[in-house]
Amino acid sequence: MPYILFSVAGTTYGVASDRVRHIDMLEHVTPVPNAPPFVDGVVFSRGEVVPVVNLRARFGFERAPHGMRTRLLIVDAGGRRLALLVDEAREFVTVPEGSMQPPGDALVGVSGRYLDAVSTMGERIVLMLNLDRLVEQVGDTDVPATPTRG
Repeated sequence: MPYILFSVAGTTYGVASDRVRHIDMLEHVTPVPNAPPFVDGVVFSRGEVVPVVNLRARFGFERAPHGMRTRLLIVDAGGRRLALLVDEAREFVTVPEGSMQPPGDALVGVSGRYLDAVSTMGERIVLMLNLDRLVEQVGDTDVPATPTRG
């Protein structure tokens, strides 16, 4: 199955490519009053206002300045569209099913709840995100909802 690979705080994550609508460069994020601490605000992307979830903050990592490689992954999950703020996103790969293992008990905490699997790709470990679980958690904290279109 094809995946988009991206990095957050030095760790490589993957999401199924059919869940990613597009990838944008980060331009301007408009802050939203009373948003959860991991929601940086909203962006206008291809005609829609989309909430921006900072994955560094969501996973409990320290925030970092945005750079030239910072990207927004515009994803559909749980009936809503979100922009995931990531440090870098440049790879589109096919991950062999046999390379994926359940996350196991060792991965606990906030980020562990959002994982479907752990994949080994050569010398690299890739954590496969479950976007629906990520959205369920986001929904519990009143992130502005943006309905998906088609």
